[in-house]
Amino acid sequence: MAALAGVFVWDEERIQEEELQRSIDEMKRLEEMSSMFQSSGVERHPPEPKSQTEGSEDSGGKEQPWEMVMDKKHFKLWRRPITGTHLYQYRVFGTYTDVTPRQFFNVQLDTEYRKKWDALVIKLEVIERDVVSGSEVLHWVTHFPYPMYSRDYVYVRRYSVDQENNVMVLVSRAVEHPSVPESPEFVRVRSYESQMVIRPHKSFDENGFDYLLTYSDNPQTVFPRYCVSWMVSSGMPDFLEKLHMATLKAKNMEIKVKDYMSSKPLEMSSEAKATTPSSERKNEGSCGPARIEYA
Repeated sequence: MAALAGVFVWDEERIQEEELQRSIDEMKRLEEMSSMFQSSGVERHPPEPKSQTEGSEDSGGKEQPWEMVMDKKHFKLWRRPITGTHLYQYRVFGTYTDVTPRQFFNVQLDTEYRKKWDALVIKLEVIERDVVSGSEVLHWVTHFPYPMYSRDYVYVRRYSVDQENNVMVLVSRAVEHPSVPESPEFVRVRSYESQMVIRPHKSFDENGFDYLLTYSDNPQTVFPRYCVSWMVSSGMPDFLEKLHMATLKAKNMEIKVKDYMSSKPLEMSSEAKATTPSSERKNEGSCGPARIEYA
């Protein structure tokens, strides 16, 4: 497969290393503030995440400030408007203490397992993989709330484990690929970005870690206000809790999940197989807990 190795290989500039470093720095700051509040016995709201353009200007001016929309003991959610659109970028800072970073990392990457625990997945396949970098192009089709069509995403993802700095990073971004033309069955989402930084409390194989997730996409529709409100208050937290429960299930019931942390790129070649597109469509229900998903 030459496409991914050439045109579709993850462009190092598009990884936006500086943005990732800012996310790691921001995560450290939030961890420090959370630890300070816990040790002092004082219950306070943590500070807003710093603007990624704080102290600098670009051609469009400064980015919008973050607005906290949910504050729970182990889960903080912020959003900020994306300039010039009706869309928001979301940022989540969370903590789990009953699973290991390795288990949480692997469950996110295991496409076969996700098709078992995520009822909204219509299709999720690895289209192509670069054996040198480990970059993968995936095609993901997911149910959306009735009466909207299901959405499909074609995106490249890349992941890394930094043993020296004790962090794990998973980055995804929408791309185009000649093997996956648009289908009249689905609405193609062309703007999608997600990055997650995971920092163990101790080690990759001991329970406990913090994570920082930054996410945005354009689902090609203007949601009714009640749906937007539901997505903010329930959609993302529901997905993350399902991911957490899937990780617990894999841990407690010893469900086999691929260990991406140990696998070398050259060993990861069995998943990119030709598949038949699913015709499953279940657009029933409304804006409820089983209708919208986040990658």
